[in-house]
Amino acid sequence: MNMLKRFVKDESGATAIEYGLIAALIAVVCIGAMTTLGTNLKAKFNIIATSIGAATTT
Repeated sequence: MNMLKRFVKDESGATAIEYGLIAALIAVVCIGAMTTLGTNLKAKFNIIATSIGAATTT
């Protein structure tokens, strides 16, 4: 019976789940930010490459 009471009061599993959810949320936000940043960088590099290509042909 004493073991059952300790098991009910033990919240370490809930804490681990909460930390896991926080880590997953941070990962999703990072992936979204990096994807957006990558798309923007690709566009900028394409503009630069086009400008350099136009400058070398004239």
